[in-house]
Amino acid sequence: MNHLEIEFKTMLTKDEFNRLKAQFSHVAPVTQTNYYFDTENFDMKAHRMSLRIRTISNAAELTLKIPKDVGNWEYNIALPIDEAKEMIKTGQLPENDITKRIKDQGVDPSQLAVFGYLTTTRRECQTAIGLMALDDNQYAGIRDYELELEVLDAKKGKDDFDHFLAEQSINFKYSKSKVARFSATLRHQKTDKNS
Repeated sequence: MNHLEIEFKTMLTKDEFNRLKAQFSHVAPVTQTNYYFDTENFDMKAHRMSLRIRTISNAAELTLKIPKDVGNWEYNIALPIDEAKEMIKTGQLPENDITKRIKDQGVDPSQLAVFGYLTTTRRECQTAIGLMALDDNQYAGIRDYELELEVLDAKKGKDDFDHFLAEQSINFKYSKSKVARFSATLRHQKTDKNS
């Protein structure tokens, strides 16, 4: 399924996360792992695209995100879990609509490989203002927390999100995408090795 994803998000302190978690107590948490793909020279990043396979217990999905003026255009293909595991292991993606789009953007899909992963325990529910997700993320020895709101209307969504944060006494804290936060840890690791 392909769609335009419009979302607002904020990082959370552990205390803010725990307060919201109490409100999400009726929602069963789901653990998912994102495996991120790029070339050795990070050509996907250079073209402002991100590619991941997300695994959830016995299902998986390949997702390509390409930024638009508002939000990201998101392309998704459901995968059988064994196929997904093979792709993660080898980095080889079968030709499909997503690899064709990557090629069209000037990146060679045969050069892609997994450069890392991030595991999220997510509590997600539909609310009056949109699809809300409360995330507890772990990657590269780091743990962080964030709140996401996926909406259909960018202006109304922003107003609703700001209002929700104010109601919860949460100060907005800029949240880079998960793949950008994970990538930043790689840069630090390289710097540490070189120093």
